[in-house]
Amino acid sequence: MLTKEQARRLLESVDTSTLVGLRDRALIGVMIYSFARIGAVVAMRVEDYYPGAKRWWIRLHEKGGKRHEMPAHHKLEQFLDEYLAAAGIREDGKTPLFRSAIGKTGMLTDKPMHRVDAYRMVRRRTAEAGFKIKLGCHVFRATGITAYLEVGGTRARARPSYTTAPAMKSRWMRSSGSRSRRSLP
Repeated sequence: MLTKEQARRLLESVDTSTLVGLRDRALIGVMIYSFARIGAVVAMRVEDYYPGAKRWWIRLHEKGGKRHEMPAHHKLEQFLDEYLAAAGIREDGKTPLFRSAIGKTGMLTDKPMHRVDAYRMVRRRTAEAGFKIKLGCHVFRATGITAYLEVGGTRARARPSYTTAPAMKSRWMRSSGSRSRRSLP
Protein backbone atom coordinates (compact mmCIF):
# COMPACT_ATOMS: atom_id res chain seq x y z
CA MET A 1 0.00 0.00 0.00
CA LEU A 2 1.18 3.52 -0.76
CA THR A 3 0.91 6.53 1.49
CA LYS A 4 -0.90 9.60 0.18
CA GLU A 5 2.48 11.24 -0.39
CA GLN A 6 3.80 8.25 -2.34
CA ALA A 7 0.66 8.15 -4.50
CA ARG A 8 1.02 11.87 -5.16
CA ARG A 9 4.71 11.40 -6.01
CA LEU A 10 3.86 8.63 -8.48
CA LEU A 11 1.15 10.69 -10.22
CA GLU A 12 3.46 13.71 -10.44
CA SER A 13 6.35 11.63 -11.79
CA VAL A 14 4.52 10.54 -14.95
CA ASP A 15 5.79 12.46 -17.99
CA THR A 16 2.63 14.12 -19.28
CA SER A 17 4.30 15.68 -22.30
CA THR A 18 3.30 12.54 -24.22
CA LEU A 19 -0.09 11.04 -24.99
CA VAL A 20 0.94 7.72 -23.43
CA GLY A 21 1.98 9.58 -20.27
CA LEU A 22 -1.38 11.34 -20.08
CA ARG A 23 -3.14 7.99 -20.55
CA ASP A 24 -1.04 6.31 -17.88
CA ARG A 25 -1.61 9.08 -15.32
CA ALA A 26 -5.37 9.00 -16.01
CA LEU A 27 -5.47 5.20 -15.68
CA ILE A 28 -3.55 5.22 -12.40
CA GLY A 29 -5.77 8.08 -11.22
CA VAL A 30 -8.93 6.08 -11.91
CA MET A 31 -7.53 3.17 -9.91
CA ILE A 32 -6.59 5.37 -6.95
CA TYR A 33 -9.67 7.58 -6.80
CA SER A 34 -12.31 4.96 -7.61
CA PHE A 35 -10.84 1.90 -5.79
CA ALA A 36 -11.54 -0.03 -8.99
CA ARG A 37 -10.12 -3.33 -10.13
CA ILE A 38 -7.81 -3.08 -13.12
CA GLY A 39 -10.15 -5.19 -15.25
CA ALA A 40 -12.96 -2.69 -14.70
CA VAL A 41 -10.69 0.26 -15.51
CA VAL A 42 -9.33 -1.08 -18.79
CA ALA A 43 -12.87 -2.07 -19.80
CA MET A 44 -14.10 1.53 -19.52
CA ARG A 45 -15.49 3.22 -22.61
CA VAL A 46 -15.25 6.94 -23.31
CA GLU A 47 -18.96 7.21 -22.47
CA ASP A 48 -18.20 5.88 -18.97
CA TYR A 49 -16.82 9.32 -18.09
CA TYR A 50 -19.79 11.63 -18.32
CA PRO A 51 -21.20 14.90 -16.92
CA GLY A 52 -23.58 14.74 -13.97
CA ALA A 53 -25.27 17.65 -12.21
CA LYS A 54 -22.25 19.66 -11.05
CA ARG A 55 -19.48 17.11 -11.52
CA TRP A 56 -18.22 14.56 -13.97
CA TRP A 57 -18.91 10.93 -13.13
CA ILE A 58 -17.29 7.61 -13.90
CA ARG A 59 -19.04 4.31 -14.49
CA LEU A 60 -17.31 1.00 -13.80
CA HIS A 61 -18.47 -2.41 -14.92
CA GLU A 62 -17.19 -4.76 -12.23
CA LYS A 63 -17.20 -8.52 -11.80
CA GLY A 64 -20.53 -10.28 -11.78
CA GLY A 65 -22.24 -7.62 -13.87
CA LYS A 66 -22.10 -5.04 -11.06
CA ARG A 67 -22.11 -1.45 -12.22
CA HIS A 68 -20.71 1.33 -10.03
CA GLU A 69 -21.21 5.00 -10.77
CA MET A 70 -19.50 7.70 -8.73
CA PRO A 71 -18.51 11.34 -8.99
CA ALA A 72 -14.95 11.83 -10.17
CA HIS A 73 -12.51 13.44 -7.77
CA HIS A 74 -11.51 16.91 -9.00
CA LYS A 75 -7.93 15.76 -9.70
CA LEU A 76 -9.22 12.73 -11.59
CA GLU A 77 -11.40 15.04 -13.70
CA GLN A 78 -8.28 17.01 -14.59
CA PHE A 79 -6.33 13.85 -15.51
CA LEU A 80 -9.14 12.46 -17.66
CA ASP A 81 -9.91 15.80 -19.34
CA GLU A 82 -6.27 16.36 -20.30
CA TYR A 83 -5.96 12.81 -21.65
CA LEU A 84 -9.22 12.96 -23.64
CA ALA A 85 -8.34 16.35 -25.14
CA ALA A 86 -4.85 15.24 -26.19
CA ALA A 87 -6.14 11.94 -27.60
CA GLY A 88 -9.03 13.68 -29.38
CA ILE A 89 -11.49 10.98 -28.34
CA ARG A 90 -13.95 12.84 -26.10
CA GLU A 91 -16.81 12.31 -28.58
CA ASP A 92 -15.98 8.66 -29.32
CA GLY A 93 -18.63 7.26 -26.91
CA LYS A 94 -18.54 3.49 -27.19
CA THR A 95 -14.82 3.20 -27.96
CA PRO A 96 -12.22 2.19 -25.34
CA LEU A 97 -11.19 4.92 -22.93
CA PHE A 98 -7.77 3.45 -22.23
CA ARG A 99 -6.20 2.37 -25.50
CA SER A 100 -3.15 0.28 -26.20
CA ALA A 101 -0.01 1.90 -27.56
CA ILE A 102 1.75 1.05 -30.80
CA GLY A 103 5.11 -0.14 -29.50
CA LYS A 104 7.22 2.79 -28.36
CA THR A 105 5.88 5.19 -30.99
CA GLY A 106 3.83 7.15 -28.45
CA MET A 107 0.73 6.63 -30.58
CA LEU A 108 -2.42 4.89 -29.39
CA THR A 109 -4.52 2.34 -31.25
CA ASP A 110 -8.30 2.08 -31.23
CA LYS A 111 -8.01 -1.20 -29.26
CA PRO A 112 -8.48 -1.38 -25.47
CA MET A 113 -5.46 -1.68 -23.24
CA HIS A 114 -5.19 -5.19 -21.79
CA ARG A 115 -4.95 -5.59 -18.02
CA VAL A 116 -1.56 -7.32 -18.39
CA ASP A 117 -0.24 -4.29 -20.28
CA ALA A 118 -1.64 -2.04 -17.55
CA TYR A 119 0.17 -4.15 -14.96
CA ARG A 120 3.44 -3.78 -16.90
CA MET A 121 2.85 -0.03 -17.18
CA VAL A 122 2.33 0.24 -13.42
CA ARG A 123 5.56 -1.69 -12.81
CA ARG A 124 7.43 0.60 -15.23
CA ARG A 125 5.95 3.84 -13.84
CA THR A 126 6.59 2.92 -10.21
CA ALA A 127 10.21 2.00 -11.03
CA GLU A 128 10.65 5.29 -12.90
CA ALA A 129 9.27 7.12 -9.85
CA GLY A 130 12.00 5.55 -7.73
CA PHE A 131 10.00 2.96 -5.81
CA LYS A 132 12.32 0.16 -4.75
CA ILE A 133 9.61 -2.47 -4.34
CA LYS A 134 7.62 -3.90 -7.22
CA LEU A 135 4.03 -2.72 -7.12
CA GLY A 136 0.98 -4.11 -8.87
CA CYS A 137 -2.41 -2.66 -9.73
CA HIS A 138 -4.11 -3.86 -6.54
CA VAL A 139 -1.98 -1.51 -4.43
CA PHE A 140 -3.96 1.47 -5.77
CA ARG A 141 -7.25 0.04 -4.54
CA ALA A 142 -5.76 -0.49 -1.10
CA THR A 143 -4.26 3.01 -1.13
CA GLY A 144 -7.48 4.72 -2.17
CA ILE A 145 -9.69 2.80 0.24
CA THR A 146 -7.34 3.35 3.16
CA ALA A 147 -7.02 7.09 2.50
CA TYR A 148 -10.79 7.35 2.20
CA LEU A 149 -11.43 5.49 5.45
CA GLU A 150 -8.73 7.45 7.30
CA VAL A 151 -10.57 10.71 6.62
CA GLY A 152 -13.78 9.23 7.95
CA GLY A 153 -15.31 7.75 4.81
CA THR A 154 -17.96 5.16 5.45
CA ARG A 155 -17.55 1.44 4.97
CA ALA A 156 -20.71 1.36 2.89
CA ARG A 157 -19.33 3.92 0.46
CA ALA A 158 -15.97 2.16 0.27
CA ARG A 159 -17.92 -0.90 -0.87
CA PRO A 160 -16.94 -4.07 0.94
CA SER A 161 -16.72 -5.89 -2.39
CA TYR A 162 -13.66 -3.77 -3.13
CA THR A 163 -11.85 -4.80 0.04
CA THR A 164 -10.37 -8.23 -0.51
CA ALA A 165 -6.95 -8.15 1.12
CA PRO A 166 -7.01 -9.30 4.79
CA ALA A 167 -5.23 -6.13 5.97
CA MET A 168 -7.74 -4.00 4.11
CA LYS A 169 -10.67 -5.94 5.55
CA SER A 170 -9.50 -5.30 9.10
CA ARG A 171 -9.06 -1.56 8.41
CA TRP A 172 -12.43 -1.49 6.69
CA MET A 173 -14.09 -3.15 9.68
CA ARG A 174 -12.60 -0.63 12.14
CA SER A 175 -13.52 2.55 10.27
CA SER A 176 -16.56 4.72 10.69
CA GLY A 177 -17.79 8.26 10.03
CA SER A 178 -18.54 10.16 6.86
CA ARG A 179 -16.35 12.83 5.28
CA SER A 180 -15.27 13.68 1.75
CA ARG A 181 -12.46 12.18 -0.35
CA ARG A 182 -10.71 15.56 -0.59
CA SER A 183 -7.57 14.41 1.22
CA LEU A 184 -6.72 11.75 -1.35
CA PRO A 185 -3.59 12.57 -3.37
